[in-house]
Amino acid sequence: MNGTNKKEGSTLHYLIIFLISMVPIIELRGAMVYAVGYNLPYLPALLVCVLGNMLPVPFIYFFARKFLSWGKDKKYIGKICRFFLEKGEKAGQKLVKTTGRGGLFLALLLFVGIPLPGTGAWTGTLGASFLNMGIKNTALAVSLGVVLAGIIMAVVSTGVFSFL
Repeated sequence: MNGTNKKEGSTLHYLIIFLISMVPIIELRGAMVYAVGYNLPYLPALLVCVLGNMLPVPFIYFFARKFLSWGKDKKYIGKICRFFLEKGEKAGQKLVKTTGRGGLFLALLLFVGIPLPGTGAWTGTLGASFLNMGIKNTALAVSLGVVLAGIIMAVVSTGVFSFL
């Protein structure tokens, strides 16, 4: 394979991880596994994944709750809208219960950063919108959480913990 094809393939992989990072539930967690699987350099891959995962955050913060509230009674989308409304409310309540209002920033960062099912940027941002945390605090906490999740997923994906 010549250098041009390798570069084009690499560019395609970066585009793929950028897009994967924007998908709810999969988000950066799945994209970093893909990046490690295709031997993409760690720091550029992490940067692309973080950017992809953060791109939807302002839209989620400002519009998702309104859309879900509007759609909860609609015939075809009502069930999924109610599911996400409940998920966002539960995430917000969990953050407040865990830390109180004063520790929401750190709680949101850790909620997004610990790569467990249902704890990514989408859910964290939706929960923060229910709590009216403000877009600046939400974006900063979520972005730091996304970076933390990316680091954890890269470490786990490279087999550092394979000895366990």
